[in-house]
Amino acid sequence: MVQILRRLLFVLIFLVYSVNSYQSSSKSMHSHKNITHDPQKMKPQLSFQITLHALLLWFSVGFLMPLGILIVRISHKVQCCRKLKLLFYCHVFLQITAVLIALAGAALSVKYFENSFDNTHQKIGLGLYAFILIQPLIGFYRPKRGVKLRSLWYFVHWLIGTGVCIMGIVNIYIGLHAFHAKTSKSVRLWIVLFTAEIFIFVFVYLMQDRWEHIKKQGVILGNEQIRPTDQSSPSNQKDGNEGLVAV
Repeated sequence: MVQILRRLLFVLIFLVYSVNSYQSSSKSMHSHKNITHDPQKMKPQLSFQITLHALLLWFSVGFLMPLGILIVRISHKVQCCRKLKLLFYCHVFLQITAVLIALAGAALSVKYFENSFDNTHQKIGLGLYAFILIQPLIGFYRPKRGVKLRSLWYFVHWLIGTGVCIMGIVNIYIGLHAFHAKTSKSVRLWIVLFTAEIFIFVFVYLMQDRWEHIKKQGVILGNEQIRPTDQSSPSNQKDGNEGLVAV
């Protein structure tokens, strides 16, 4: 699972850099038709609606969904049934809240924006909305443990959830650059903050498998063999002791 996540992380980084290079080289990018190219003529109400749409999707796809995945990851190490149940319900609550917020952002874009779907941001967004609606249905209709379809269900549920988070994160970057291209407003601070947030999530996610191994490095287990590099040989210890006595 860690190897798969690392590959997905490499894909995410590649896509983000691709988007940055594409946005810097292109003079303009297709966006909502009712957003004029002159930033001075943009109505304050429309600017507020775009900002609200961005914040809703950021909080939904860019924060709550990754947090829900992280909670599931943490629950794999929990042995207490009560804590495990609590973490599961936290995961469900976060994902349902994220879906509702994403739908609010979608309703906002349908009502106030021109949805021609002639640009990358809108096309990816449409696909994300579809999978965001499918994922809760898959989650609620999960087979019981021990059933043969359980493994297939788990893989599909994990694949869609991870894919929605990754593509949602990429689409947030695309949306920020599109907003900058049409309004000339700086989005550098938001890109830095969002990137820092994503790397924190990825770091904590990857550390779930390595933390116990790191703590064991300072402990010698009963049946664990000591490697030559871990401890000096008895002869070296003896020579060291004799030197101390001589002093």
